[in-house]
Amino acid sequence: MQLPVKISYRGLEKSDQIDNLVLDKAARLEKFCDHINRCDVAIEQPNHTHHKGNQYRVRIDVTVSRGHELVADEQQKDNGTHDPLNKVIHDAFKTMERQLRHLVDVQRREVKTHADSRSPK
Repeated sequence: MQLPVKISYRGLEKSDQIDNLVLDKAARLEKFCDHINRCDVAIEQPNHTHHKGNQYRVRIDVTVSRGHELVADEQQKDNGTHDPLNKVIHDAFKTMERQLRHLVDVQRREVKTHADSRSPK
């Protein structure tokens, strides 16, 4: 199945390089969960007026069948490190991978739940 990915940009120019990076990362999500219905990625640079360092924000919204919606929201400040936008995209997708793994584990009932705290009578 090819995951439907919608990429939107706010406050910065659309880039084929960033599109390809996002599509590669999104394709990897299918390894963790094979019933993803939708993946929306918003890439923002909200404030252009900072004197030192611009912030980048990436928000990923994923809808999984059986009525689950997951959100990963990461922010990164440009503090002189190499390519902060790539880093925030990577961090957002890692967060989403963890959420998908947890959801799949719960759906498979592999996550232990606590027994009822009341003692039997």
